Amino acid sequence: MPVTESWAYFDHAAVCPLPIPAARVIGQWLQQAQYEGDTIWPEWAAGIEKTREAATRMINARPDEIALVPSTTAGINLVAEGLDWRPGDNVVILADEFPSNQYPWLNQRDRGVETRRVETDNGRLDLDKLRAACDGRTRIVSVSWVGYATGYRHDIERIVEIAHEAGALFFLDAIQGLGVFPLDVAQLPVDFLAADGHKWLLGPEGAGIFYVRREHLDRLRAIGVGWSSVVHSHDYSHIELKLKPSASRYEGGTMNMVGHLGLGASLELLNRLSAAAIGAAVLDFTDRACEALHVLGATVVSHRGFDDRGGEQRSGIVAFELPGRDPMGVRKHCLAGGVALSCRGGRLRISPHAYNNDDDLERLIDALRSVT
Repeated sequence: MPVTESWAYFDHAAVCPLPIPAARVIGQWLQQAQYEGDTIWPEWAAGIEKTREAATRMINARPDEIALVPSTTAGINLVAEGLDWRPGDNVVILADEFPSNQYPWLNQRDRGVETRRVETDNGRLDLDKLRAACDGRTRIVSVSWVGYATGYRHDIERIVEIAHEAGALFFLDAIQGLGVFPLDVAQLPVDFLAADGHKWLLGPEGAGIFYVRREHLDRLRAIGVGWSSVVHSHDYSHIELKLKPSASRYEGGTMNMVGHLGLGASLELLNRLSAAAIGAAVLDFTDRACEALHVLGATVVSHRGFDDRGGEQRSGIVAFELPGRDPMGVRKHCLAGGVALSCRGGRLRISPHAYNNDDDLERLIDALRSVT
């Protein structure tokens, strides 16, 4: 990670720095685009399929269940706009979800769809409240794996059970968890999933993945249909609306080729490692960061334990406060000292990855200690 030459980087929950393999692939694409033009396009297209295959392996899906999309938002909208809503239907989400997991559902209001927003306790979800919000007209429950503000990691297995018991589908916004924690969609029956690559997946912005369980493919009306959506996609003179029998039907037109090639390199890098080991390293680092913050006099507001049934709440996100200090001023001071972190909800937020080390932690604490 070349970023370590200049920064103690703790902002993966916002936008990640690129690892060498992704930067190398992007640089190669730039040279080819500059000197070879579209003569190299078949090679790029083959690389895109390798990206799809890498995404498939990461979550134990099938290749025909993966679409490459420009963002998590785009993936959510494939479902929000594609379901056959009927007036009186409802969708259940959390009140503190990131806007991208709220607005696509709220936008169904003119189709007679109610969006039910379940309140949380500083990110902590009361599963009984979620269950009570669901009824016979709930079509889908959509929840983030990890809350972006405080880093609360939801018990997705139990949430899926609640959704399915109500006869609803389940959508997982995985952007703050995928790349850190293991996920096996063959074992955990999420119905849909989306995650952009520019956070924990260590990819560039504008390149992400969308998963649709194979049995649900025809439940969604395809939107954004274009030349690449159909079986005969490269026969431009043959006009017949025969959609591909795979999730790639949602890749309607020209995609962000370079972005997805870069994402593929990052996915391959992560796939060579153990997801369980990455998660353990991240949790160990954030545990030690919380201890150091406590000694410094900071107040950690993220949940760092387990729920009443042993479900893990910790994640790679730690939100904290420095009493008497303006968060934006603290962030500006840290950036000047080569320490990257964020402000969210009036609090400071760190989000380290598995490559962060003790030197990075020391730089963080030194920067916070020196705030005047």
